[in-house]
Amino acid sequence: MAPPRVPAPALAGQGATPLASLRGVGDKLAASLAARGLTTVQDLWFLLPLRYEDRTRLTAIADLRSGEPAQVEGTVEAVERGFRYRPMLRVAVGDGSHRTVVLRFFHFRAAQVAQFRPGVRLRCFGTPRPGQHGLEIVHPSYRILGPDEDPALGDSLDPVYPSIEGVGPATLRKLIGQALERLPPAEALELLPPGTPGLAGLPGLRESLLVLHRPSPGQDLAALAAGTHPAQRRLALEELLAHHLGLRRQRLAQQQLRARALDGPGELARRLQSQLPFALTGAQQRVYEQVRADLARPSPMQRLVQGDVGSGKTVVAALAATLAVEQGGQVALAAPTELLAEQHLANLRAWLEPLGIRVAWLAGKVTGKARAAALADVASGAAQVVVGTHALMQEGVAFHDLVLVIVDEQHRFGVQQRLALRDKGPAHGHVPHQLVMTATPIPRTLAMTAYADLDVSAIDELPPGRTPVQTVAVSADRRPELVERIRVACAEGRQVYWVCTLIEEAEDAGNGQGPGLQAQAAERTFEQLTAQLPGVRVGLVHGRMKAAEKQAAMRAFKDGHTDLLVATTVIEVGVDVPNASLMIIENAERLGLAQLHQLRGRVGRGAAASTCVLLYQPPLSAMARQRLDVLRRTGDGFVIAEEDLKLRGPGELLGTRQTGLAAFRIADLARDADLLPKVHRLADLLLESAPGVADRLIARWVGGAARYAGA
Repeated sequence: MAPPRVPAPALAGQGATPLASLRGVGDKLAASLAARGLTTVQDLWFLLPLRYEDRTRLTAIADLRSGEPAQVEGTVEAVERGFRYRPMLRVAVGDGSHRTVVLRFFHFRAAQVAQFRPGVRLRCFGTPRPGQHGLEIVHPSYRILGPDEDPALGDSLDPVYPSIEGVGPATLRKLIGQALERLPPAEALELLPPGTPGLAGLPGLRESLLVLHRPSPGQDLAALAAGTHPAQRRLALEELLAHHLGLRRQRLAQQQLRARALDGPGELARRLQSQLPFALTGAQQRVYEQVRADLARPSPMQRLVQGDVGSGKTVVAALAATLAVEQGGQVALAAPTELLAEQHLANLRAWLEPLGIRVAWLAGKVTGKARAAALADVASGAAQVVVGTHALMQEGVAFHDLVLVIVDEQHRFGVQQRLALRDKGPAHGHVPHQLVMTATPIPRTLAMTAYADLDVSAIDELPPGRTPVQTVAVSADRRPELVERIRVACAEGRQVYWVCTLIEEAEDAGNGQGPGLQAQAAERTFEQLTAQLPGVRVGLVHGRMKAAEKQAAMRAFKDGHTDLLVATTVIEVGVDVPNASLMIIENAERLGLAQLHQLRGRVGRGAAASTCVLLYQPPLSAMARQRLDVLRRTGDGFVIAEEDLKLRGPGELLGTRQTGLAAFRIADLARDADLLPKVHRLADLLLESAPGVADRLIARWVGGAARYAGA
């Protein structure tokens, strides 16, 4: 007997009220808030602080500690204006502890300078750091005090909210204060039914929101900073649940669509396997059987195949393609770059054309008559397998009967692009099956959460004959030894990658990872190595080059016309060069583990022993040392991905902006992984007994992002 259905509680009316109803919100301010997705009072309830500032007490200047935010009160002792690279204002402040702290400003007005006269009292808040003359606070918040003024200290910790363009922090705090005044009683705010399993020991939603927006001085600051406070756990659980439900709903909706059941005998697949010059690994065979079972159903396959670089995902894709072609349907395979698409094209033609399968090529550089002919073949169905880049998704491309879409390195495609390709199938009343592939192994916890709308398969063993890549970490002062090592390798007929990442000069320019700075680093390294290695043919590829130039440089390296390729991380998703046996990655300590592992996968593609050198700038931080040690210890992409998740969080692994996965407001997949089993049990319960509650949870936390999350 099915459990009784619980009616969905109505969303608290106060929460749905437009922000224009709040005092001080005119059209301009409403537009700035709306640009950040904030349109209702409820949106402000769930706009949670990034951190907290403790203005409930004063700290003597003598007791200040570097890196610990504090509030001090004192008298201006000296003021100095200067110019070093840019205008600068320094204000020395002392107090009764007979010590001084320097306030440093880079952005200031003349009126501000006039405020800071010797003898003026002020109260300021900020984070002290070591400076030229002892501790200094850069751009503190401050208040000038009158001669007899003694303002009361705060009675709660001050929240610091995400910055919103056009909305000052004080304005935002006032608006959130007004919104909190409209919080309904606890029972009206709660969406989860009373007695919901998994909530024991956690505060209610209303209490959690008030604690996080207005924490009292007695709250555990360390727990709040770590994200482990019970109030944060309560919200994280609800947010994870909402995201999981959104993806599950997506999956259920997908299963209601009709797809062509590709349940033929699989004769073409058997012929392909017999013609391959290698036997499938156990993992490849297992994943192929999973794909085949999916394709045989009349609902669309939604499967993610993940596996390390070189694990043999393309063979599985080719076998899936034969099952579609055998039933008279067409297959589209999209790759993010022309070079990678060309590699797939060469493999598929070598494997499929002997079986009588016609493989067509459609990319940006296919123009004129060749393009018109390719489009005609795709539209008529003469082209059975179509390989290309984002050009496949353009409006002018019409398929005769598209039944299977294969997307490689899916995180490199934007959401709209993948939706466009998926929508090319419905002409015959069915949607295509989808097979997406990635060479970035995804940790289990992440896969369970981010890809709940997909079935996830892992090719977790490498083909026989692949030699493990030896990985060593070397200090940058040993660079001359590496240059000599390159000379020897090239003299022996081997090829080498030199990867340029972040450069020291980039420090003042944000994170320095811009393509311009990387290109400069690569160009300079190219010039240096060309001068140091006469007789070695050196190539160059970076993100600032025109697409045709990049393609030509990569092709010259692949064809053996270049010995040493100096490149930026654009080669992360690259082509196979079996003869490349040495890779040097500069500033390796600045890259994430997953990216380093992906880059390392460019070598070791042949039978020769291969080495990856992680060149770092000393001294190494403890975390950087830990990360490089992980790389040295293991070549298992799944182990590395788990470590990367712990160290850097999910956004880097998934490419959140591109995948369309809504960023979490409070949950953290690495930190909150232990909540996931509860979340999954709760999701099952709600979908079964309270589907209306599930809808409201999705609306509260995910909103309009739900469609794109699994696109």
